[in-house]
Amino acid sequence: MTAQQFPDSDITVASVGEHALIERVRQRAASSADWVLLGIGDDAAVLRPARGAVDVVTTDAMVEGVHFRRDWTAPRAIGHKSLAVNLSDLAAMGARPRAVLLSLVLPADFPLRDFDELIDGVVTLANAAHAPLVGGNIARSPGPLVVDVTALGTAHPRRLLTRGGGRPGDELFLTGTVGAAAAGLSMLQEGEERSSLSPEAAACVARYEQPSPRTRIGERVAGAKAASACVDLSDGLADAVRQLAAASRCGVVLDGEHIPVDEGAAAWARRRGQSPVDFTLAGGEDYELLFAVPRQRLSAFRAVGRREQNVPLTRVGRLAPEPGCWLERDGRREPLGRGFAHF
Repeated sequence: MTAQQFPDSDITVASVGEHALIERVRQRAASSADWVLLGIGDDAAVLRPARGAVDVVTTDAMVEGVHFRRDWTAPRAIGHKSLAVNLSDLAAMGARPRAVLLSLVLPADFPLRDFDELIDGVVTLANAAHAPLVGGNIARSPGPLVVDVTALGTAHPRRLLTRGGGRPGDELFLTGTVGAAAAGLSMLQEGEERSSLSPEAAACVARYEQPSPRTRIGERVAGAKAASACVDLSDGLADAVRQLAAASRCGVVLDGEHIPVDEGAAAWARRRGQSPVDFTLAGGEDYELLFAVPRQRLSAFRAVGRREQNVPLTRVGRLAPEPGCWLERDGRREPLGRGFAHF
């Protein structure tokens, strides 16, 4: 039985079956990338190795009710974000995206129209990143929708960025602004009407639902050997700072006066009676990059920044020889709080 035999409102993924769903994905994900020797349709994909490079592989799962709500967020945005969080991981490693695998665990009553839109969200971002969708899996869920993405990238082995390369004295630089995604999530949780949001508030919701991974600047900083370490901001600035400092076996001092808090996030925090900086430190999902930059590489790092004029870079602190994670503001030093944690 084909999808055309059902009224649009009645078409579900169970109505058309697994093989028809895979075919719909294959048609949407068609790619001309010359390194994809065999894509969707066989037991596994086949890729031509990148010469002189190492493979960089990352995976993330997004679970309905934990990472997103379908009554809040459009299927296309869910697909986009599911891949964006993986591309951000590759960016933090200085890797160039190369291919994507997508596994979907679908409720039987998941609408076919939503399925198509979710796939389009993944494929559109994958194509923009020059990382074609080459395979994956579809399974049935007795409960929530689960979207699991694996992204593959490549990097020069001597230019790979990790969290553990920082040294005392390295300056910490942050891309973009922070706090917007946390504010956008908070707005949705508190039932704010999208139609009544200010442009700044609407931009916060957009940052939460469709983040823009910093793929190019991550790759370029790594290519120029302009940073010693890097981490992406998935679980908030405080968490990222702690992770980088711990991996680099350093202490850290964060400059609270210079954290680039998004204007919409700052306004939302004040409306709720919170400090914009405290709100931002605890909130996650901005997917900006935090770099540790040795002083002797500052010129090279700033040169990359000048080429990436649409990505602001702000110095937000330094790695320190003394242990501990600290926040400096108003002439005082205080223990740095913690970011989001699943458990």
